[in-house]
Amino acid sequence: MSLNLPAGVQITAPIQPQYESILTTEALEFVAKLHRAFEGRRQELLKARVARQARIDAGEMPDFLPETKAIREGDWKIAPLPKALERRRTEITGPVEAKMIINAYNSGADSYMTDFEDSNSPNWDNQIQGQVNLYQAIRRQLSFKNEAGKEYKLNDQIATLQIRPRGWHLDEKHVTVDGQRVAGGIFDFALVFFHNAKEQIARGAGPFYYLPKMESHLEARLWNDIFVMAQDHIGLPQGTIKATVLVETILATFEMEEILYELRNHSAGLNAGRWDYIFSCIKKFKKNKDFCLAQRGVITMEVPFMRSYALALVQACHKRGAPAMGGMSALIPIKNDPVANEKALAGIRHDKARDARDGFDGGWVAHPGLVSIAHEEFVKVLGDKPNQWEKQVEGSFGPKDWLNFQPEQPITETGLRNNINVGIHYLGSWLAGNGCVPIHNLMEDAATAEISRSQVWQWVVSPKGILDDGRKVTVEMVRPMIAEELAKVKATVAAQGEDTATYDQAAVIFDKMSLTPDYPEFLTLPLYEAMA
Repeated sequence: MSLNLPAGVQITAPIQPQYESILTTEALEFVAKLHRAFEGRRQELLKARVARQARIDAGEMPDFLPETKAIREGDWKIAPLPKALERRRTEITGPVEAKMIINAYNSGADSYMTDFEDSNSPNWDNQIQGQVNLYQAIRRQLSFKNEAGKEYKLNDQIATLQIRPRGWHLDEKHVTVDGQRVAGGIFDFALVFFHNAKEQIARGAGPFYYLPKMESHLEARLWNDIFVMAQDHIGLPQGTIKATVLVETILATFEMEEILYELRNHSAGLNAGRWDYIFSCIKKFKKNKDFCLAQRGVITMEVPFMRSYALALVQACHKRGAPAMGGMSALIPIKNDPVANEKALAGIRHDKARDARDGFDGGWVAHPGLVSIAHEEFVKVLGDKPNQWEKQVEGSFGPKDWLNFQPEQPITETGLRNNINVGIHYLGSWLAGNGCVPIHNLMEDAATAEISRSQVWQWVVSPKGILDDGRKVTVEMVRPMIAEELAKVKATVAAQGEDTATYDQAAVIFDKMSLTPDYPEFLTLPLYEAMA
């Protein structure tokens, strides 16, 4: 099937039936317009990240920016929010796959963040079929029938849609403009906005987005300028778009108010994206000999550096009249094990009860079966109120809190093997096209896989990477474990009746990403190049 491509635009991927309804000439002209206007700035910001990392590697520690002091001390608020975003006590997230979209819309959650990013494996078909699915879902036309003949359809009452495009570091390798790859985030946003924004407004809940992995207010400014051009392009009033920023990098914590300020006409608040945040801390301070985090299981939202980050986020949001959204517990319901299931559900209750008491206006869940539990815990604190924007967090937070990286122990062989096992299992699933994978009764996505491989790398490199039995973690220790855990993963996957074809490649990539002397910034970058 051929497309009528605008001048300068090339697509190097198959065009399946229905794709032409998304990849229209007018929509691709809009993609090209945004690319030509903003790609240069994206590249400058990515270079600024590299330069900042070099300074941190050399010993510089982050702090508040002196040049933005007036913003932090100024008296300002974000623009008023539409009614559809006032109540977000429960938000469910998941990839842009038809069954997931229908189940999430129907889950009873206030909001559904559909995901082109961390829980989605960004192969070409997932990205474009995801656009087709959203186009149909927004118009109440989406349905799905599984292999057993069970039909899934949208209920009359559905969650408010929010959409997460890819982060600034990711390209869409199948689409070029004037010979340059298009930014994955611009591509995702441009298509879904162009086709659906006016339809969403007509149905009472406008174009709402989640913005991932930003490291500075200048990266937020880039999104804001894109929003301004996009609204002008299709004739919408400025401020129609609303976007929530995931604070999931340690550097963004130092610029939370500035990020809100840059997006103030388009802001829908901030979200505490905990898993990428932990990954970011490991990545940023990987060469600091004094830095070494304990294994993932003990880095909870209640260790000091994570707790202070969460409270500071609530403080910044409510000071500026913005929603503060809690992050995701990875726990999920467990079938056929009532004791383990009850323990998991108790963990979810604890997580959401703490967030509600702390002042968060809502929180994320990964599974429809958890919506009611999360809702109950927020209702206990909020009652009939849609949010608690009026609640102010006292005290001050800064480097002394956010850079106090404890605990450093325990690091156990079991924890090391778990990181290897989860990493290989997730990478194999990702290469096969699935970016949201239940592993060992936890919902894993790219962020948790990043923690797994980053901790292995760090424990090898750091003098503090010592197991609780006194052994130093080394390449010679880890490499045989990779082979052993690969065999376990393949046995598990085969027992589930799934294809194991991608897991050998996943183990090779995990080895390279975990044991190479030069730390690769994102595992999704080489993975994306490896996939079709």
